[in-house]
Amino acid sequence: MLKVLRFCFAFAVIVCAPEVHAGAQIYEPLADSVRAGLQASIADKPASRHAFSNALDAVDWLAGMAVRMEKLVPSLRIRLDLLRTVHYEASRAGLDPQLVLAVVHVESNFRKYAVSSAGARGYMQVMPFWVDLIGKKGDNLFNLRTNLRYGCVILRHYLDIENGNLSRALGRYNGSLGKPDYPNLVLRTMRRKWRYNSPPASDRR
Repeated sequence: MLKVLRFCFAFAVIVCAPEVHAGAQIYEPLADSVRAGLQASIADKPASRHAFSNALDAVDWLAGMAVRMEKLVPSLRIRLDLLRTVHYEASRAGLDPQLVLAVVHVESNFRKYAVSSAGARGYMQVMPFWVDLIGKKGDNLFNLRTNLRYGCVILRHYLDIENGNLSRALGRYNGSLGKPDYPNLVLRTMRRKWRYNSPPASDRR
């Protein structure tokens, strides 16, 4: 059965509302050099498919994560598009794709059009001020790729200014710096729901 499932996902790779804990990133003036770097990160074009080193890794990861996401995102096509983009944008930003999945889960419960009371939008609940700050007019934060790119770039930025302290970076991302609830929730969600162990080579035969 697992081989059949992997075959289905391999084919797809080749051819192709619960409580939400959304917060609000806080506007902070950016140095010109930092702003320019973030603008360049947002503008760079993504890869056409994924950021995996080989197709077998892609199939295994997509198959494993898509099964876990089925109840949250019933459409297989949407799940695969979302997972491919998460993996690419997370890898591009130097983030763990499983961490990004946990952030999306906690922030929006995988609802593309989620809007928080503070106005944060989309899968990663990005605040609109970021478009004026580092993006360009017309950037749509409800667009899958745009939202994930902004979210990953912003989280990477917070990690950098917090010298790699993930808890503090997550606190900044949620607008709750110094409070442990949100970082703990994201990390717990990653461990319980999105942890991934690559299958042994023998299981791929």
